[in-house]
Amino acid sequence: MWKKILVGCGLIVALLSGVVASGVVWSSKFNLSEAELSHLRATTASQIDYLQSIPDKSRGKILAVVTSVEKLGDTGKITGYELTELSRAYWVFLVNGFDVDVASPQGGEPYALLDAEDMGPFDYAFLNDAHAQQKIKNTLKLDKVTAADYEAIYFVGGKGAMFDFPDNPEVHRLVKEFEQQDKVIAAVCHGPAALVNAKSADGKWLVANKKVSAFTNTEELLLIPNAETIFPFLLQTRLEQRGAHFIAGPDYLNQISVDGKLVTGQNPWSVWSLAEAVIQQLGYEPSPRELTPEERSVKLLTIFQDKGLDHAENIAKHSGDEYSGWLVLMHAMVAFMKAEPLNGVALMMLADEVRPRT
Repeated sequence: MWKKILVGCGLIVALLSGVVASGVVWSSKFNLSEAELSHLRATTASQIDYLQSIPDKSRGKILAVVTSVEKLGDTGKITGYELTELSRAYWVFLVNGFDVDVASPQGGEPYALLDAEDMGPFDYAFLNDAHAQQKIKNTLKLDKVTAADYEAIYFVGGKGAMFDFPDNPEVHRLVKEFEQQDKVIAAVCHGPAALVNAKSADGKWLVANKKVSAFTNTEELLLIPNAETIFPFLLQTRLEQRGAHFIAGPDYLNQISVDGKLVTGQNPWSVWSLAEAVIQQLGYEPSPRELTPEERSVKLLTIFQDKGLDHAENIAKHSGDEYSGWLVLMHAMVAFMKAEPLNGVALMMLADEVRPRT
C-alpha cells in the first residue's frame, strides 16, 4: 500500500521546499540494509518470545475466511487477501488457546498479497511456519464448513473481498449460523464486505443499528481515486446504507468497534486490537504481549493527531521504545497527498526523531 503513497506524492514533496526536495535521499535512511532484510525474512516462530506460550490444550477453533479473488476488477492488477491481516490474528488466536482453520469461497490456495513495506517478524514467521503454510495452501471450501465447529469467524481483508464476499450464499449462511448460535463474528479492513448483504434471522440487515468499522471512503479514495468505478461499491457507503453506525478513526490508524459479538476493524493497523477483542468476546483475557514498533508508532501518530508534534516528540524522546520511523514517514507522505504540507513537514520531523540511529 505504501508504494502507492510514495508514487502519488513524490512530485508534490519535491516541489514543497529545498529541504523536502532531498526527501528521496533522506528517506533512504529509513530503509533496512540487505543483511537486515535477510535476517527479517528468515524469522521463525521459535525466535519470537510471544509465540513460545502457545498452549497444548485447545479452547476451540476459530475460522478465518479469505478471498479467492486474484484480480482487481477489470484493471488486470493482482489483489487477493492481505497476509498481515491473517498472520497477526492467527498468532493471537493460537497463543490464546484457539486453533485456526482457514477457508475461502473456492477452497485451495488463494492469492496472498505480501506488501514488503508492511511485513514484520510475525508475518515472516507465519510464512516460515510449515503448519500455517499447510493451512493457507489448502484452504477449506466454504460450503464444506459449518458454524457448529467454531467459536468465532474472522473475515480477513484484502481488496478481493469486495468481489466475492458480499453476494456469496455460503458467506451469508455462515454469518447467519454464527449469529443464531450467539458466536463471535469479526472482520477487518475490506473483510466487512462479508456483512453488507448478510441478514439476521429476522430478515433485517445484520449491521443495522450496530457499531461497525471498516476501510473508510477517504482511505480508499486516497489510494484509488477511481475506486467507485473499480469496486461494486464503496464499503463505508454500503454499510451506512444498511443502517450501520459507522465508526471511522483517523486514516490508516487503529480503530475497532465492538457491538456485542460483532467485532470490526478499520484497516491493517487494527488487526492486533481486533484479534485481542475477539479473545475478550470469547470470555478470556488476552495473553500479555509486547507491542510491536509499528503499534507503538500508531499510538504515537494518534498522539500527534490529538496533541501535536511537541507532545509526540517528547514521548518519543523519553520512552526508550523502538518505533517504526518508516511508518511515521508514510503518514507524512499521506499528509502531502492531502495537501496538508505543515502536517507533512511536522510528521517528517517526528519520523526523523524515531528512526533508528546507526
